[in-house]
Amino acid sequence: MKLYHHPLSGHAHRTRLFCALLGIEPELVALDLKSGAHKAEDFLKLNRFGQVPLLDDDGVLVPDSNAILIYLAKKLGRTDWLPEDPAGAAAVQRWLSVAAGQIAFGPAAARLVTIFGAKFNAEEVIARAHAILTLIDAELETRDWIASDRPTIADVALYSYVVKAPEGNVDLSPYAHVAAWLKRVEALPGFLPFDVAALAA
Repeated sequence: MKLYHHPLSGHAHRTRLFCALLGIEPELVALDLKSGAHKAEDFLKLNRFGQVPLLDDDGVLVPDSNAILIYLAKKLGRTDWLPEDPAGAAAVQRWLSVAAGQIAFGPAAARLVTIFGAKFNAEEVIARAHAILTLIDAELETRDWIASDRPTIADVALYSYVVKAPEGNVDLSPYAHVAAWLKRVEALPGFLPFDVAALAA
């Protein structure tokens, strides 16, 4: 199993985090995004979108971080991480949509401004970040995990960009329930921190 990634990417980190929580050690292939390795012809043959992460499981190519989370949970039959009952599956999907929507266009975008020099309106994306963090904080007021009574891939999908929100000038101090949830995620067996130096390997 091979995982194409970049150490600064929160999307890539969520896939590496889930692999670690599952006890999987994929072969890591770091792509130099600055040099455009993700847009090179050989990589585009694997992933037409030219994005990381990309999972290559013995020829089965799975692009997109959330899709990779689903693939791994399904492949290993981990219904604890991805419930199969209709209500449980829907609850997880709701938060995967948030990860691909409000998180991507809020805290992730704010971080892109400071880390990669993206041309977003910083004030606008920071405001979006606070809007979704306020909602998540309220959701976590009455439960420990975002989609269930136990951790699921929904928690994995949200974690990386929430924990790194301060790198995009998004203050997490108003969100006590979010802070407690981050610590719960970090206490999970096999947890892999979003530490750029460690992830560069």
